[in-house]
Amino acid sequence: MFFLMECTHHGDKDLDRDRLRPAHREWVASGGKGLARVLVGSAVWNEDGSARGHFGILEAAEERDARAFADGDPFAIGGIVRDIRLMRLADGFQAHRIDPMTK
Repeated sequence: MFFLMECTHHGDKDLDRDRLRPAHREWVASGGKGLARVLVGSAVWNEDGSARGHFGILEAAEERDARAFADGDPFAIGGIVRDIRLMRLADGFQAHRIDPMTK
């Protein structure tokens, strides 16, 4: 199954986010140690250039695996993430058109 993950960040955590970024990137590269495969993702910004959060398109066997991936992210554990939304994508989602971030 495929999921859109939207994570909203707290606005006052720039230094913590910078400190945790290497661990966050390792988590993404490993798919949360096999919980999910990250097809694509990115930071998202407010119009003023401040950090708003991040998103990812995940492939996971079940929603609980996608949730465990999101909840286990060092950004979430480290208090950067304020809110996580997971939305299941259509069964016909054309994932083959994306070069995955998790190999």
